[in-house]
Amino acid sequence: MDFSGSDTVVGPASADLLPDTVTTAVKVVIVGGFGVGKTTLVGAVSEIRPLTTEETMTQAGVGVDDPTGVERKTSTTVAMDFGRISISDRLVLYVFGTPGQERFWFLWNGLFEGALGAVVLVDTRRLEVSFEVIGRLEDRGVPFVVAVNGFPEAPTYPLDELRQALDLPPEVPIVACDARSRESSRDTLMTLMHYLYELAAPPAG
Repeated sequence: MDFSGSDTVVGPASADLLPDTVTTAVKVVIVGGFGVGKTTLVGAVSEIRPLTTEETMTQAGVGVDDPTGVERKTSTTVAMDFGRISISDRLVLYVFGTPGQERFWFLWNGLFEGALGAVVLVDTRRLEVSFEVIGRLEDRGVPFVVAVNGFPEAPTYPLDELRQALDLPPEVPIVACDARSRESSRDTLMTLMHYLYELAAPPAG
């Protein structure tokens, strides 16, 4: 059979290949309401070109999605975002971002399969969009940390007030985050990893 005219199969770019030293890969998920910065965080922290499924917002979302507070948003994630970051020579995190609109939340079942934990991104201008997200994580028994994304002109609140408003247990970490910053996003993921380590550690004594 002559394949001389066939297209060449192209594999992954060399920059996307895992280093030979990697022995452990961990899956984590970035969740939050519509427009809180999930795609931005995945893109900022990923060491490989991130996979995104952003589509232009259309009339199909009118009357279904609530754009309050993010009226200038013109695109939205319709399936997932994906990126990868190396924590050390041996450990990498696979980072999945979920869709924000409730009409796409049925995709959560697949995205959470095998995930060790989650980061809940919060916008203090619209805290209410985080309530059901947090409730769903609690129902699933998924460990999570809360990251407050610092939008311009967003109000700031003491951590104890935020904890009370979000009805969080005292042990759940809350951190400030700039989803545009690779360093800040990485620190947020490290907070989640430390929290998961604490949960997995045997009780003292």
